[in-house]
Amino acid sequence: MPRLPLLLRLADAIGVDDLSELTGEQRIASSTYSKGVHPGLPRVREALTTYNFQASDHEPQPAAELTARVRQAWELWHASGDHRSRIADLVPGLLGDLQHAARAHDGTERRRVLVALAETYHLTHLFLSFQPAHDLVMLTGDRAMSAAQDADSPRAIAVAAWYMNHVFRDAGEASEARVDLAMKAAALIQPTAVDPVDVAHHGLLHLAAALSYAKVGRDGDAWRHWEKADQAAKKLGPGYSHPYLIFGQGMVDAYRLTMHTDLSKPGQAVEVATTIDLAPMPSATRRSFHMTESARAYRMEGEDMAVVHLLKKAYRTSPETSRFNIFTRSTVTELVESGPAMLRDDIHYLARELKIPA
Repeated sequence: MPRLPLLLRLADAIGVDDLSELTGEQRIASSTYSKGVHPGLPRVREALTTYNFQASDHEPQPAAELTARVRQAWELWHASGDHRSRIADLVPGLLGDLQHAARAHDGTERRRVLVALAETYHLTHLFLSFQPAHDLVMLTGDRAMSAAQDADSPRAIAVAAWYMNHVFRDAGEASEARVDLAMKAAALIQPTAVDPVDVAHHGLLHLAAALSYAKVGRDGDAWRHWEKADQAAKKLGPGYSHPYLIFGQGMVDAYRLTMHTDLSKPGQAVEVATTIDLAPMPSATRRSFHMTESARAYRMEGEDMAVVHLLKKAYRTSPETSRFNIFTRSTVTELVESGPAMLRDDIHYLARELKIPA
């Protein structure tokens, strides 16, 4: 009989939540070990699946005010602490106001509202990620792309394509389909663009293609697109970071580690881990994620001491990022069972904080 971590990976791959379907024994929900469930999930689900067909009697907010609210929401997402909880509180009201404004406004004002609506769907997608809500992740990705297209905004379409690439990768869509979407969106932005936002979006889409190719082991194609993303980051300069996508040199360098790991080259990934500096990255959620990716590389090398150190550091940087990371949860689950005795206290600390049965 496979051990629990392998059972969890099998269950996730074939979409089974009840492990008894694999083991024939008493019911164990795989999501208990592999995916956390945020208390705000029912409220967010209700906001996404409630339709208001009645005309509202209140005046819609101007696009500028709604855009400012969305920017504040992004700032909360990237801050340290309980960013998921804060977004869960904001999303229902923000979505409702944006949807009402999109129906009430017209012309340029409506298009600006639709861009803000697409960004809010991206935020909602991030909240839902790594939770047992795959249907809602697909829904937010599709709605964001529809809003971006209705806004007739190449920038909004580019961002939607970046997030749809994550949706497609999780859904197992062919890498060719993911790359095709990214490159079609990139074609809407001139590669010779000088505006920093356009340069960032163009680089981001090549990074999406690089990650898609790395996921399926196409080494040459992956690095060809990564180099284009790297060129965009270098063009922007060492101090640049996109306001909410956080695209910049630090992000491109950090994803180099992820690509080596996905390409089953953990030794090279560990080498990258020793050189990247996450401190300047203006996002606690991103710093925590990339620390966890470093732990994934060290795990493949069998360096449990480094793994536990990095997972603790990632947790302290952004607790809710760690709590909803599948690698973190499955690895701590395995270490509880078979980790080194010297690390027992640290492993049990992580298990308690992540709410994993130990």
